Amino acid sequence: MKATVYKSTGSWYIVQNEAGEVFNARMLGKFKIDGLTSTNPIAVGDEVEIEMENELESGVTITAISDRKNYINRTSPANKYKHHIIASNLDQSLLFATLKDPKTSQGFIDRFLIASEAFHIPSIVVFNKADLYKEKETGRLAELQAMYEAVGYRVIAMSLENGLGVSTVKDLLKDKVTLLSGHSGVGKSSFINKLFPELELRTQVVSGWSGKGLHTTTFAEMFNIPEGGKIIDTPGIRELGLVDISKQELAHFFPEMRALMNECQFNNCMHTNEPGCAIKEAVNAGIIHTDRYVSYLTIQDSITEKTY
Repeated sequence: MKATVYKSTGSWYIVQNEAGEVFNARMLGKFKIDGLTSTNPIAVGDEVEIEMENELESGVTITAISDRKNYINRTSPANKYKHHIIASNLDQSLLFATLKDPKTSQGFIDRFLIASEAFHIPSIVVFNKADLYKEKETGRLAELQAMYEAVGYRVIAMSLENGLGVSTVKDLLKDKVTLLSGHSGVGKSSFINKLFPELELRTQVVSGWSGKGLHTTTFAEMFNIPEGGKIIDTPGIRELGLVDISKQELAHFFPEMRALMNECQFNNCMHTNEPGCAIKEAVNAGIIHTDRYVSYLTIQDSITEKTY
């Protein structure tokens, strides 16, 4: 039978077949996918082949994994030389960000957008908790919205408290497989509970002394949307380490840089100190936002090239 992975706990999986039947599943042996050193060979969203097990009630064995259309990954928190697949076979990714309680940095947003760009997954940035924003945050939101929309990303302000933007975001989910991601405490679980109260996801307040959210989602899990489509809720991510992106390749994942990089004087231009750099000229001319260019330089400096 064919089935889709809805939840992974590391050793056991919850899968649903094409008839809508749900099973507990375990993996047969070890899978190596695409030659990548992943800490989780099977991820939420994977299409798999399953076989019934006689000794387990409602239990099945996963015998094969279909080729993935795409996936979003990050460096493993436990081993920077391995990667962890957050979810696979996505139509879009939706990043929940907040400018207050807790604050999401632009660097984190850019890293998430890069991870999505690497597999051509359309991304939407939702700035949640807009009802908490004072004049300072409102002004910053307008700046970020203008910056990202100029690059081609959609940015939505949302508040679960007063309903701002909720229906807009809900409409975006229909008939698509959507990854919901962001730091802990940005309101992913609260958003899902508002849309689908029957799921009763656990939520917690943001830690007062640290300003950081507390982890409430332990494992990624996919849910069916009654109106059509699926959402994948993920554990809150503190840091997002990029996987298999070299310093040389990084500019390819900034759309505004990708459009101009062929105009650089040198083919191997890193867009830092080289003469005749079209990217730096665009920054100086205000065509590329300075904050995005600074983010590019910061991320480039953080990339550690593999040594063999």
